[in-house]
Amino acid sequence: MHSHHLEQRAEIGVIGGSGLYALLDQVTEITVGTPYGAPSDSLFLGEIAGRSVAFLPRHGRGHKLPPHRINYRANLWALHALGVRQVVAPCAVGGLRPEYGPGTLLVPDQFVDRTSGRVQTFYDGLPLPDGTVPEVVHVSAADPYCPVGRAAALAAARDQDWPPMDGGTLVVIEGPRFSTRAESRWFTANGWSVVGMTGHPEAVLARELGLCYTSLALVTDLDAGVETGEGVTHAEVLAVFARNVDRLRGVLFKAVEALPATRDCICSHALDGVATGLPGF
Repeated sequence: MHSHHLEQRAEIGVIGGSGLYALLDQVTEITVGTPYGAPSDSLFLGEIAGRSVAFLPRHGRGHKLPPHRINYRANLWALHALGVRQVVAPCAVGGLRPEYGPGTLLVPDQFVDRTSGRVQTFYDGLPLPDGTVPEVVHVSAADPYCPVGRAAALAAARDQDWPPMDGGTLVVIEGPRFSTRAESRWFTANGWSVVGMTGHPEAVLARELGLCYTSLALVTDLDAGVETGEGVTHAEVLAVFARNVDRLRGVLFKAVEALPATRDCICSHALDGVATGLPGF
């Protein structure tokens, strides 16, 4: 099914690859258009423990989109348009400390943006295709991840006997290249935990729409400055992710099940008293 009907709704969104919803019994594929163009792919609607969930492959099917070309605005807008208000977002990261080796699960509480040239706001004051003009809004990102979602993810990981790292800073680089050793050592010297390419502007755009956003960061490799040898390869990243996808799915499903039906977190109040000028708000 490829048409977008209003009865196609979801309360929880998952941004991640098809391996995460591969085992669901019934999945409905729908196409969602947005004022910002097309999302990375169709959205795939399924059910986990009685909760309606929309899965969105961040890089598209077959991993066609590099991190810097993902239409993050369309992705978050499409989820919101379906009724999603809580997002869980698994991602692959490099470890910046020797103890954060491959297979480590980290639930960050902070990020640092080292990207360049990515569109990172809905509130640019530029007219949308329908002629509406968003206001210029400055949203707080002091605590960019949902504390309720983080708690659910951490509890889910412990429940699955996968002791997670509680908190830490995800530094987001532009990519698609991996870091130099000097960059990597600099990140570590700053006390940051893991490095990835997709966490920004994803988290910020979620907050700008008043969505809860929780990152599940799976360490696939030690970053170039941490280990000796060749540094990381893309093949290595994919292999480690594939080895851990079952565990990750288990944690994800448990976390989704534990998310609250009614929200009262910082994310849910991000737009209180704000006139966004965005259609549908």
